[in-house]
Amino acid sequence: VVLRAITGDRPPRRTLIGVLVGLAGLAVLTGPGLSGAVRLSGVLLVVAASVLWSLGSFTAPRLTLPANPFTGSAYQMFAGGIAAVVVGLLRGEHRGPDPAAFSTASWVALGYLTVVGSLVGFTAYVWLLQAAPLSLVSTYAYVNPVVAVALGTLILDEALTWPIVVGGAIVVVAVGVIVSTERKK
Repeated sequence: VVLRAITGDRPPRRTLIGVLVGLAGLAVLTGPGLSGAVRLSGVLLVVAASVLWSLGSFTAPRLTLPANPFTGSAYQMFAGGIAAVVVGLLRGEHRGPDPAAFSTASWVALGYLTVVGSLVGFTAYVWLLQAAPLSLVSTYAYVNPVVAVALGTLILDEALTWPIVVGGAIVVVAVGVIVSTERKK
């Protein structure tokens, strides 16, 4: 929304309201899980990553990208992997892991995240950036925590408290407002 406004594309008032309501809903949803000390460096890294992701998402529809979304995803994942290796080496993380130290469940989870989270999810996101308005595509960021909480409740029997239910409902309403407003354009 900020990047749109900076470039002269003023979002409708309902979109701004939806974004603010969504942020409030996320605060209510995640509030009960906050505890302990928070390192400033970690917070700054998360903010920097969010800003860079936003810049990439904002500029992607304006760039000439490969027609095949799998190719675009492969380039981005390769670049991200190289960057992660370089950072790991600079931090002294050059020893390989002991594969036997990980459980079968850990390997299955890694495989699932690799296939579903990276290959399918990220490729779908890259394709959507070319095929749909950014304002609709970016609502995933609001929906993800709600889905994570729902899956945690269903699969892991995690507690579902009233603040979590209310926060999730606020997020869903906010996404509904954003989607209904932006679809009219």
